[in-house]
Amino acid sequence: MNKQELISAVAETADLTRAEAGKAVDALFDSIRGALSKGDEVRLVGFGTFMTVHRKASTGRNPRTGEPMQIKASNQPKFKAGKSLKDAVN
Repeated sequence: MNKQELISAVAETADLTRAEAGKAVDALFDSIRGALSKGDEVRLVGFGTFMTVHRKASTGRNPRTGEPMQIKASNQPKFKAGKSLKDAVN
């Protein structure tokens, strides 16, 4: 499912127009993105938790040349599925 299919599904389920559903989906994504950029976590009970994790700097290898290279430290988004979501998938 891509974003447009998600918007269509939300519009149909919530009895909204596609434009209203698009705004709602965009607002949800923006809210999650904003919270993660501040270092907060977003906990959706029954669905899962979005959080950021810090990755340390490390040394890797260039796959073409085999030369060692430095990989910078960074913050990465992470999602941990909740029990209800895991049960629904299995």
